[in-house]
Amino acid sequence: LQSQSIRHERQAVRHREHGLAAHTETGVHGCRETSRFGQDICEVVDETEELSQALRFACRRAVRTGGRVALLYVIQPAEFQHWASVGDLMREERRTEAEEMLQVVASVVQKRTKTMPALYIREGKIREELIKLIDEETDISVLVLGAATGEGPGPIVSYLVGKMAGRLRIPITIVPGSLSDEQVDAIT
Repeated sequence: LQSQSIRHERQAVRHREHGLAAHTETGVHGCRETSRFGQDICEVVDETEELSQALRFACRRAVRTGGRVALLYVIQPAEFQHWASVGDLMREERRTEAEEMLQVVASVVQKRTKTMPALYIREGKIREELIKLIDEETDISVLVLGAATGEGPGPIVSYLVGKMAGRLRIPITIVPGSLSDEQVDAIT
């Protein structure tokens, strides 16, 4: 049943993409489902180590508040634009990778929360697309980000807490990537 749901969602994303492509100048596409919960907790999906703890926090918060997790994956624009067919192939490969990554993370969210997360795939610069999503999707009520364990909290956290902190319409929760599962559980 879970794989059917994910397969159906992937098909819906493709259908929506084709419908939205004619109406968007920026090439930004999203998979939108109206929240039945009223409170979506947005999590940026990427390949960083801190995603694990931030996702755990977001799932536990969603369960405790009756909300839902919303997952955003931003596809970076292709730098290689010399031949249209090559650029299209590269874009399709990145889209497939994004869908596969979201499928894996969505299954984790579904196991932890017993609900299917909202899924968003955008193309562009991650900071810009995250801000646009927050502005467009009024069901998103909080943003959860993982802070890097190395030098500095990471570029997204630094940008949002620095330049954008007073401009966002929602609060940001920053989860240190160095927290153990037990520590995340204790604070949620």
